[in-house]
Amino acid sequence: MPDTRLGPRDGDVTGVAFGRACPGFSYNSRPPSEARSMSPDSTDQYPTSSPLIGRDDPPPFVVLHEHGEAPALVVCDHASRAFPKAMQRLGLPVLQTWQHIAWDIGAGELARGISNALDAPAVLAGYSRLVVDCNRRPDDPEAFRRESDGWEIPGNLSLTEFERRVRLACFFDPYHDAIAAMLGGFRARQVVPLVISVHTFTPQMGGEQRPWHVGILWDKDELSAARLIAGLRAIDGLVVGDNQPYSGKHPSNYTIDHHVEPEGLPHLCIEVRQDQLESPAGVERWVRILSRLIREIVQDAALRSLRGTESTWLLANHR
Repeated sequence: MPDTRLGPRDGDVTGVAFGRACPGFSYNSRPPSEARSMSPDSTDQYPTSSPLIGRDDPPPFVVLHEHGEAPALVVCDHASRAFPKAMQRLGLPVLQTWQHIAWDIGAGELARGISNALDAPAVLAGYSRLVVDCNRRPDDPEAFRRESDGWEIPGNLSLTEFERRVRLACFFDPYHDAIAAMLGGFRARQVVPLVISVHTFTPQMGGEQRPWHVGILWDKDELSAARLIAGLRAIDGLVVGDNQPYSGKHPSNYTIDHHVEPEGLPHLCIEVRQDQLESPAGVERWVRILSRLIREIVQDAALRSLRGTESTWLLANHR
């Protein structure tokens, strides 16, 4: 699998790398058992003269601290509210593209802050979840939402399979290829990284208030989740959700399910309530809280170890 990342610009200490637009229209490789349910047809031939990402549009992903020292990787699937200019916000009013239907409000800033605090590499998705949701299987209807929180998404109402494939190739695959490439670097160095997935959630949903300030979602890695939950609950005044407000049980978290759990890697999936991140001071507070607790997990050799005995992570270079 090709590395779609560019090198750090100007040798800056932040190590920012930007993804290429529509890199060859190639899908993520995967075993046959996980193959997409899209039948091969004439859509295997893609147009090259008018890519969805224009010259002045942002890249499909951003890598921060590419050469960070911490044995950890931060990922953020819903970091951006951007749309390619040619897509005209999928027909939505500008105001709605600032709402939670388009992105996880505050998640990008939080992920950047944790990456900086830990000196850990991070991969952030570059476009709105409404273009394609990078945390859903490509064959999941929610990958291309037709409606969200009562708002119809005009640009997603009549997508053809060809159009879905082109979007996946331009936005979804480069992001996931970047995550795979970063994990490949850890694997080549025989390092077991802690993978940290950062999300945010709305203070209310469906008319119901959500009391949790933060939620930790988990499925296969109960050890890391329990350690973080315990640390958060020790902080006076915090209401901490254990698999709330969402469940981390399979198949709800594609990025973790696809890249992390099959390899037995330790991981955390963090959800912070969006009203906690409405100001720079709020973001900084949560960066400090989370980075302190995550650092303890990263430094604990017993916790930052492979989950299960079937993983071939450390055997990759001995075949």
